[in-house]
Amino acid sequence: MKIFSEQLVNEACAQSHVANLSHATIGETLLVAQYLEQKTGIPFVRMDQGSPGLPANHYGIEAEKRALDRGVGSQYPPAAGVRELKEAAHEFVKAFVNVDVSARSCVPTTGSVAGSFGAFIATTQRIPGKDKVLFIDPGFPIQKSQLRVLGIKWKEFDIYPYRGEKLKAKLEDELKDGDVAAIVYSNPNNPAWICLEEPELQVIGELATKYDAVVLEDLAYFCMDYRRDLGHPYRPPYVPTVARYTENYVLMLSSSKIFSYAGQRMALVCISDALFDKHYPALQQRYHDAGVFGSTFIAEILYMMTSGCTASTQYGYAEMLRLSCEGKINFVEDTREYERRANKMKEIFCRHGFRVVYDRDVTREVGDGFFFTLGYPGLTGGQLAKELMYYGVSSISLDTTGSRQEGVRACTSRMRDELYTVLDDRMRQFHDDHQL
Repeated sequence: MKIFSEQLVNEACAQSHVANLSHATIGETLLVAQYLEQKTGIPFVRMDQGSPGLPANHYGIEAEKRALDRGVGSQYPPAAGVRELKEAAHEFVKAFVNVDVSARSCVPTTGSVAGSFGAFIATTQRIPGKDKVLFIDPGFPIQKSQLRVLGIKWKEFDIYPYRGEKLKAKLEDELKDGDVAAIVYSNPNNPAWICLEEPELQVIGELATKYDAVVLEDLAYFCMDYRRDLGHPYRPPYVPTVARYTENYVLMLSSSKIFSYAGQRMALVCISDALFDKHYPALQQRYHDAGVFGSTFIAEILYMMTSGCTASTQYGYAEMLRLSCEGKINFVEDTREYERRANKMKEIFCRHGFRVVYDRDVTREVGDGFFFTLGYPGLTGGQLAKELMYYGVSSISLDTTGSRQEGVRACTSRMRDELYTVLDDRMRQFHDDHQL
């Protein structure tokens, strides 16, 4: 039996102005779940929004307090970022990725959302005729929303059938027209939690160089592939990255998940030095500046968006990065709770007839972490997302992420110990009500 009636769910959709629950965005799903929870007092199992479910790192908090006590709140921060953060970012990338990006090429942004927004502008304006973005999907839906705002066209393909050796031919087919300015993906992946392996990253890097496309590598879930012993500074294994295979890259490093610092909206874009210093006549003509990628990105684009990032938060992020390099913060162990949650949640769902949709990387089973994907026999992703709402479980359909597979995205961040029994009971009832 359903927890919430169709009438009540329809009421929630109407009150929240959600036209189609089967294909609702993250924000729309969140509104419907909140309405139902507040209306009835019945707790939801919230798998919709990828907001951190752990306390913010206290070292960052204390460093911010000290910065404010020093008086940084009275001055505008430099557009390129405070020196302490830029230097800490350079060292952090060296320690955990084993890639050299100079401090000047590490630029703070108000979250990776701002970083990708600015990068989409800069990359699609640098060369006439290169004006499209290629998404290696599934991916973060917000980034396509950004392109809608900007009026930038895009291409996309679901990587599910193109893993390993199949990736090169598919990627080359997408790039051969020469109109792709940037390639974007997340690794580990939001929503599928798949991880691109080194040979795949090599293919992406080499083709990015061949076709002069800039790779925007979103590392929001940095070192969160818990199958590998990552997170030890200056010691292999290092985080896999396209930066080993091309100079056309921008790495996006967010503080939101690895330090649970989402509320402070702080991230970094780490641009390869070669790209940072590259001159583009089209940028020079548009902005009447030197036309150098890095300086145009900072002064003409990012500054127009946010006028710099909050000074105290920059010092907080710098402290967390610095202490990580010194081995005093083990952010991988701090976030490993997501692995434990995913393992428990998957076991419950699979015991009641569900399956993991994106279940493998090239050489091994997909790991447990912040996200995972679920399918159910006989239901499309949209149908499953809607049906789960009746049983007090909120998620989003995979088709909203660019996926061509039928299923939903599940996030572990809001799971609580007392909800495992609740989830088990509800999914047992779901299975009883949805026998093939």
